[in-house]
Amino acid sequence: QSQLVESGGGLVQPGGSLRLSCVVSGFTLDFHAIGWFRQAPGKEREGVSCIGMNGGITNYAASVKGRFTLSRDNARSTVYLQMNSLKPEDTAVYTCAARPLGCGGRETDFRSWGQGTQVTVSS
Repeated sequence: QSQLVESGGGLVQPGGSLRLSCVVSGFTLDFHAIGWFRQAPGKEREGVSCIGMNGGITNYAASVKGRFTLSRDNARSTVYLQMNSLKPEDTAVYTCAARPLGCGGRETDFRSWGQGTQVTVSS
């Protein structure tokens, strides 16, 4: 059974950094893309960024471009989301999800989802 588990969320001041981890099990990470999504209170879920099988990056949210960086370690079945220069508007529950091969397409193409980790940016 496929499973994704996020970690690394917490409270950080504006301008600070956090690194989120997404550990997958039940399937090989090598041939899957991992996307990060977030949902703030009272708002709909939005895509943040995605890393494809070959390491290519697709940024869904223009607001995070240049601040967030994705990387993957297939040997550890882990994808990382490095978040720098955090802003209060980045506050949300961050969730990772998996789909075969590359990024793109519809959100429903992500077949497996984690439970999410809370990121709070506040002074």
